[in-house]
Amino acid sequence: MRTRSKVAAAGRTVAGAVLGLALLAVPSSAHAAPAGLDDPAKKEIAMQLVSSAENSSLDWKAQYGYIEDIGDGRGYTGGIIGFCSGTHDMVELVELYTQRKPGNGLAEYLPALREVDGSDSHEGLDPGFTDAWKEAAKDADFRKAQNDERDRVYFNPAVKRGKADGVGVLGQFAYYDAIVMHGDGDDATSFGSIRKKALAKAKTPAQGGDEKKYLGAFLDARVWAMKQEEAHSDTSRVDTAQRVFLNKGNMNLDPPLDWKVYGDPYHIG
Repeated sequence: MRTRSKVAAAGRTVAGAVLGLALLAVPSSAHAAPAGLDDPAKKEIAMQLVSSAENSSLDWKAQYGYIEDIGDGRGYTGGIIGFCSGTHDMVELVELYTQRKPGNGLAEYLPALREVDGSDSHEGLDPGFTDAWKEAAKDADFRKAQNDERDRVYFNPAVKRGKADGVGVLGQFAYYDAIVMHGDGDDATSFGSIRKKALAKAKTPAQGGDEKKYLGAFLDARVWAMKQEEAHSDTSRVDTAQRVFLNKGNMNLDPPLDWKVYGDPYHIG
């Protein structure tokens, strides 16, 4: 079940750069560095948690070939993190893949992807693009390109910002999930704006604040942002997932983990 949509292309394309530069303004902390979501075991949990919300499945590796237009105004949505033809990250993915493997089956669609970027248009993509995407997903090089772009644009910036704010694995995941859905930029529902709303209510651990209180404020702000758009109005990925872990004080996302998204139960042992 795909319900997530994306913010405007401008917000998505600058996400990594904005977050990277913003780290310079985050106060340093004398405390030991928090545990990282980038630990391989924790990263696998993060991928499963996101997939439960994005694809109603814990099998995130089965999503490389996923592609459809979910009617959210962002064109085609595809792959493990929901790259969109209307929000620039899909064209960047195909460009990377083509740079590494010229003449691949998606390369011929690059001119069309550049033309439809920023819109929901399929012009130049139909009818063959979705089949070409699914075929490309059989190629290890395309799967690696998806992994690399996920990390560059979304995962790595979220983990860096989370560590700089002094939050642990759960907080870093909350950041990652927010960036996946909202991107970053100047709009009111971007990750940066969500974080600013949280900071108006509580200090980060790096600022001397209480981690649980700060993450509660962040999740409150995230829910507000989700409710601003109909496609995001189901907030169960926060209310019956992240909030459950927070209320239990599981700041390290240690298994076993039990949560629900859209009313469906999930378990990681």
